[in-house]
Amino acid sequence: MAALYLANYDASSVERFAADLAAKSEVLRVHAGDELVGFTTYELYERDFGGRRVRIVYSGDTVVDRAHWGQQALAFAWIARMGELRNASPGVPMVWFLIVKGHRTFKYLPAFAKSFYPHWEQDRSDLKPLLDRLAEEKFGADYNPASGTVEYAQSHGHLRAEIAEPTPEELAKPATAFFLARNPRFREGHELCCLCEIDEPNMRPLTLRLFRKPPA
Repeated sequence: MAALYLANYDASSVERFAADLAAKSEVLRVHAGDELVGFTTYELYERDFGGRRVRIVYSGDTVVDRAHWGQQALAFAWIARMGELRNASPGVPMVWFLIVKGHRTFKYLPAFAKSFYPHWEQDRSDLKPLLDRLAEEKFGADYNPASGTVEYAQSHGHLRAEIAEPTPEELAKPATAFFLARNPRFREGHELCCLCEIDEPNMRPLTLRLFRKPPA
């Protein structure tokens, strides 16, 4: 996993990767035959906010080998797992806390959900107070609530240049343009903080079908 991560990211190390992984609750992996070609990590925890208990899914590293871009197995497995977690605590609101290093990861949000914060067309500023609380708790003074980004003095890991840059076709997409405007220093390792409700009314049709899929 570390080798795959470091093949795609600069300004990191095996030690930093291992420390981040140790703080996570679960890992989902995707293979092509015996070869690991992608994975995503996440931490599960709960907090009291606004007089209620909230369950948080905090996404960590997500990497897919470039030769396997376009596969959906990892995303589908993640959605199905979110359904299992939601069903385990149906009375507790659940949110997805995502910090984004690149425009391709940001586009998972509109593929998954109808609304989230920040969004280029919808005002979901109602989610910002909780996002600020979670980001300040995780990143302290490195989090800038005015910009909504984590701004490390030195990068803790950023996409390699040949992977990070959008194509002309990608630049024409609203989600890409919005991410670049909100996180112009992504090349230096700045990360855009995002929050999304994991709830059936907020899901796209395909997401909802996978979310409701019973465990295999």
